[in-house]
Amino acid sequence: MLKDMFTIGGFTVHGYGLMIAIGFMLAVFVATHRAKAYGLNQEAIVDVALIAIISGFVGAKLLYVIVEFKDFIKDPLAVLGSEGFVVYGGIIAGVLACMLYCIKKKLSFMSYFDIVMPSISIAQGFGRLGCFLAGCCYGSETSCALGVTFPENSMAPAGVKVLPTQLFSAGGDFLIAGILILYARKAKYKGNTAALYLVLYGMGRFLIEFLRDDERGVVGFLSTSQFISIFFVVIAAVLFYANKKRGVAADMIRE
Repeated sequence: MLKDMFTIGGFTVHGYGLMIAIGFMLAVFVATHRAKAYGLNQEAIVDVALIAIISGFVGAKLLYVIVEFKDFIKDPLAVLGSEGFVVYGGIIAGVLACMLYCIKKKLSFMSYFDIVMPSISIAQGFGRLGCFLAGCCYGSETSCALGVTFPENSMAPAGVKVLPTQLFSAGGDFLIAGILILYARKAKYKGNTAALYLVLYGMGRFLIEFLRDDERGVVGFLSTSQFISIFFVVIAAVLFYANKKRGVAADMIRE
């Protein structure tokens, strides 16, 4: 919709990159503020955020390469240099990298997992706003009032009215962040807030995929993201059960 925000000299600020930057900064701010309220190490939160963003970027690009492997074989640089990413790859890589960090630093991974996930959802929301500005991840053609038409320089088909699935996703991500922050205040077991994120995001992503019309990978009759969403919900159910079985009380806000 607005791929390039403005240009100063020879430097162009792209809408997608700007939204990613804003989302990351706000996510770190919210996470450090909440870490302080819950009595957790704020410096560790910053480390976790940096590790998550770097490993998440690599993971999202890696899964995109896997999904678009045929095109990667034909032209590796075109795929690696494109704006294509698969969010689930970023989530998986980010969680694993942060888990290793917490193990190395002898920190409670579940405590930081719970604290960080609302911020991850906030960052994802801004990322989807970036997708809207770039025109990627667009929805199916429509004649309804909610439809939008993208310009010529967009990644979406120009002059065609499509569903703004990017905005639907962004709204869902921000809603999930709010729900998680409120739920964390009353969560009974450590790890339940993170598990709730997996359920909400997994279900939301599974449904939104039915409205999208951009090219993406498939597994049978499901999109790659829908296939992974099923595993996210299953993992969440296992986590809820394991958290209850372990019986470790969730961190509470310290007045």
